[in-house]
Amino acid sequence: MEDSKKQKKTFAEWHDKNYKKLLIIPATLFLFCLIYLGVFYSQHHDIFLKDISLSGGTSATINGQLDVASLEKALIEEFGDANTRIISDLVTGEQLATIANVGAGTEETKAFLEGYLGYKLTEENSSFEYSEPSFTQDLYRQLMISLLLAFFLMIIVIFILFRDFVPSITIVSCVFMNIIMTITVVNLLGIKISTGGIIAFLMIIGYSVDTDILLTNRLLKRKDGTTNHKIFGAFKTGLTMTLTSLFAISVSLLVVKSFSPILTQIFLIICIGLLFDMINTWITNVSVLKWHIHNKENKK
Repeated sequence: MEDSKKQKKTFAEWHDKNYKKLLIIPATLFLFCLIYLGVFYSQHHDIFLKDISLSGGTSATINGQLDVASLEKALIEEFGDANTRIISDLVTGEQLATIANVGAGTEETKAFLEGYLGYKLTEENSSFEYSEPSFTQDLYRQLMISLLLAFFLMIIVIFILFRDFVPSITIVSCVFMNIIMTITVVNLLGIKISTGGIIAFLMIIGYSVDTDILLTNRLLKRKDGTTNHKIFGAFKTGLTMTLTSLFAISVSLLVVKSFSPILTQIFLIICIGLLFDMINTWITNVSVLKWHIHNKENKK
């Protein structure tokens, strides 16, 4: 117990001297993400890649074992916009089917696949789903409006809740940074965002603002204890919340990875978002709030 108190005191003294310098870490990371997304946008005319559920095209599911790498290479050479993934047995890991997503019509895709595979594709050995580009563009627009609406409603609630510009804008900034950083990693991994991916970003807003509100509420509205004592208390509770969510979602990701691409993408994006949330809550938000509280105390 005594050693624990000494360690906390030592860390608190170190943090008091260096909390402003720690802001360099998220600031540098955020700047890199902005530059990367700027370059990415100039190349792709969007801040992330979209799969056929948002851009339109054909999704073909072919039963049996295939050389996925060779198939994807052939599809890209023929259609340009294509990707493949394997559906495996959850227990044995055996390949059950292959999903090929192609930015082309169903008949065109089916004809190419039959020529490549050397046999006729029927309802018994395959299935095809086509997404109309005009419909998917409308869906994409509606989802993005929902995402922006959720973000702006969050801003209103935060400002009403705290009625203090610096803490409120810091929470909003942390949530925004989480989203930007997550999109950057998603792009670096070459992931094409689906409708499920947009939903995952909506969930990141909720997860992010949760820990930031916890921290801000503890520091600004609780009167007992020092600033560092409040930070330690909020850190213990908030980190437990985040790590519990991260563990549960990571386990779920491993379970659904072999049979559900939509859930896989949702869980993966949330995991990435939670990792960045820990950085932005416990470095960015803590440092800015501590700075703000010290400035207010010095003015008294």
